[in-house]
Amino acid sequence: MNQRGTLIRMGVLALLWGSSFLWMKLALGSLGPLQIALVRTFFGALVLVVVLGLARMTLPRNRRVWAHMTFVALFGSAIPFTLFAIGGQTVDSGVSGVLNSTTPLFALAIGLVLGTEKVSNLVRMLGLGMGFAGVLLIFAPWQAANSIASWGAVLCLLGAASYAIGYSYAGRYLVNTGATSTQLAAMQLTTAMGMLVLALPFGGLQPLHLHWIGVVAVVILGVAGTGVAFILNYRVIADEGATTATTVGYLLPVVSVLLGAIFLGEQLNARVVAGMLVVLLGVALTRRRPVAAGQNVSPNETRDLVKR
Repeated sequence: MNQRGTLIRMGVLALLWGSSFLWMKLALGSLGPLQIALVRTFFGALVLVVVLGLARMTLPRNRRVWAHMTFVALFGSAIPFTLFAIGGQTVDSGVSGVLNSTTPLFALAIGLVLGTEKVSNLVRMLGLGMGFAGVLLIFAPWQAANSIASWGAVLCLLGAASYAIGYSYAGRYLVNTGATSTQLAAMQLTTAMGMLVLALPFGGLQPLHLHWIGVVAVVILGVAGTGVAFILNYRVIADEGATTATTVGYLLPVVSVLLGAIFLGEQLNARVVAGMLVVLLGVALTRRRPVAAGQNVSPNETRDLVKR
């Protein structure tokens, strides 16, 4: 296996996903949140449909698979894409990236509620508690003057929880469907796009203020941060296994924070940085379940996707 090629793909993937919060912030100058979610999903779906066409593959016709995918598309794409865009109106892009990194914590908590995860692994339970303690440190509700607690930040956190719901459901109901991971990804984005089109009249008809920066940003967000990122992530999982692929998640908030500081002049205080480190350490502890390297891609592994 070409280790250097894998490292390059992981680095590019971390940059694509980590920068998506910057592109989202820039796009807000030209489009509304729901409009951004729709355009992003359109270009992401377009990339995946083109890839399927080049591979001479089509979307599955199994109605049962499409029925389950409706739920996954809603909670795994349509809702979180919109919530992070709305939250981005008042929350720094770096903080949005940090809050997005809590997705695995919500996934584990959902698994405990549904009974798919057991409380037997004390290290993982410690990680879960530590992760949410880090979130509390970031919000700091006890410091009214310096707290970032706001509706925007709460919506970003709900977006992370929505990702967890969508991919936990995918892991439970889209296993062994006969569809490839690329087909499932294309199904998810095309379905989400349809949902966002239907939602447009209820919150996405505000006037556009098109500027080349915002237009370029949303196109990059859709093509690179959504479509290409899906493909790269599946490639890393196929080559090195899910465990290696999940390590990309630790770089996302770092990338989002750095890009926000460099290009948008965002500043993070020491408390938020400390909270980010606590969250990432908690996430690391919750992932103490070994997965054999080189295993085939399955929908269950898509819970490790942190799309943004």
